[in-house]
Amino acid sequence: MNKNLVKEIVEKTEVFLLDMDGTIYLDSTPIGDMVKTLEKLRKAGKKIVYFTNNSSKTASEYEKKLKTIGFWEDGDKVYSSGLATIWYLKKYHSGKRVHLMGTDALVNAFIANGIIIDNENPEVVVLAYDTSMNFNKIKLFNEFLVKGTTYIATHPDLVCPTETISMPDLGSFIKMFEASSNRVPDVIIGKPYKVMGEMLEENYKTEKDKITMVGDRIYTDVMFGINCGFNSILVLSGETTIEKLSESGVKPTLVLDSFNDVAEFV
Repeated sequence: MNKNLVKEIVEKTEVFLLDMDGTIYLDSTPIGDMVKTLEKLRKAGKKIVYFTNNSSKTASEYEKKLKTIGFWEDGDKVYSSGLATIWYLKKYHSGKRVHLMGTDALVNAFIANGIIIDNENPEVVVLAYDTSMNFNKIKLFNEFLVKGTTYIATHPDLVCPTETISMPDLGSFIKMFEASSNRVPDVIIGKPYKVMGEMLEENYKTEKDKITMVGDRIYTDVMFGINCGFNSILVLSGETTIEKLSESGVKPTLVLDSFNDVAEFV
């Protein structure tokens, strides 16, 4: 660990974007004394943003979970690929009719934010992580794709980690629809793509080198930081090992065993 570089990154960072599972907790168990680490960062004036590709849950659902674990304080924020998709639609497809394949909670969030939901003649279709997906939903979505409707996906993750066997995630659904419709998304919103970065820059008015993405995945978390021009911290407390990092050829700004390693520099 390059202590001078860690100190430099911690001191200049104003906004920490934190992936969750594998980064600050495992399942629902905090990694080390993460509660204390986050408290120190807040006291130093750092903004904490919990940052996830998972579009099956709303921000309020994540906030409830984070409160239960002991991670939530006033001033913290949650941004998901679902929320970023709402931002993108309002900015680039304002007033257009949208068909959303997503959970009821996400559909309600779209409606609450003024997105027009149309399941018969949409101008835009959005593929989110729908844990209530069924064949009729798949058939209808595929029909819209074949008709050439503008196609947005919330994120590209192939699998969603669990305690045992990982579940298929949205990237797997994208591949299914590619096979059935010969279409790939016109835009993918979540990490590692830059849309969520644009949203953050607009919301926080913060210079890029004062934003740091922290996560345990190379191809989403670290690459998001690199693609957006942010700092990136890879933690080895989750999916990635040093061997995988070496094989990837990707170079994060920092590599730490745990995000708790920043605590001594706050």
